[in-house]
Amino acid sequence: MTTTTHLSSTDRWLPLPLAAWQDTYETLHLWTQIIGKIRVALAPKMNHWWHSTLYVTPRGLTTGTMPDGSRSFEIAFDFLQHQLLIETSDGIVRTIALAPCSVAAFYRAVMSTLKDMGIEVRIWTMPQEIADPIPFEQDEQHAAYDAESAQRFWQILMQADRLLTDFRARYAGKCSPVHFFWGSFDLAVTRFSGRRAPEHPGGVPHMADWVTREAYSYEVSSCGFWFGGGSIEASFYAYAYPAPGGFKDYPIQPPAAFYSPDMQEFMLPYEAVRQADDPEAMVMAFLQSTYEAAANLAHWDRASLDYQPVVKG
Repeated sequence: MTTTTHLSSTDRWLPLPLAAWQDTYETLHLWTQIIGKIRVALAPKMNHWWHSTLYVTPRGLTTGTMPDGSRSFEIAFDFLQHQLLIETSDGIVRTIALAPCSVAAFYRAVMSTLKDMGIEVRIWTMPQEIADPIPFEQDEQHAAYDAESAQRFWQILMQADRLLTDFRARYAGKCSPVHFFWGSFDLAVTRFSGRRAPEHPGGVPHMADWVTREAYSYEVSSCGFWFGGGSIEASFYAYAYPAPGGFKDYPIQPPAAFYSPDMQEFMLPYEAVRQADDPEAMVMAFLQSTYEAAANLAHWDRASLDYQPVVKG
């Protein structure tokens, strides 16, 4: 007999204020960059950097299958057992404990383990999209890992992934996977109108302009979940590129959402979602209304692009 446990919204949407896990956040961000860069080095290049991302799993985050010559392998963060799991298609399995240790020590452990498994890979060891980066092999500064915070991070990701996947399914046009960007440390899904975008001006802090221009080479409406930074707490977000005229003033839902001139995107604070009577409905209203702001103002062909469910007679 299977028993199904129904969690309350407060059990599903756990608190994780920045101050409570800042040190772990910073360390985990850098650890995910190491693993993400391994995927970039080995995976075939895909449009808009889709080959670089990680994916949410029932236990954590994974690279998915990566090629290693004629065999394949996967690297996964397991936040239930607190281990990094590396598995190959020929049956080799290795684990590295997720516990307090420096970025440099984690980098050495990962690279030496891969070499022992017969996997040769070289990565650029400079972190990306981070102020004052330290090469991985030299970083003894970031070394925190609080297991409870890491697990909450993953549990929040699971809930965000569930809703973003539902939202993605409502679109018939070109759409990205729901995936985790280790550079910006956020979960995102992007819809495309099908039209080319004007060349991005670049200038995104700590990101090469040629990377940004490939990411935004087509017109998009993008949304996701970010764990915050600086004075900004965790939030759902949504933006358009290029942003059509009137975008920031478009009426969106729910009332707790707002347009941030600094971030140049709509934001829905995670804490407002946590406190809502129906968090799922609140998030879906935000995702849909911000998409409509982009698509309606830019005159997307919504009759062709929006998924029309089949109604059974």
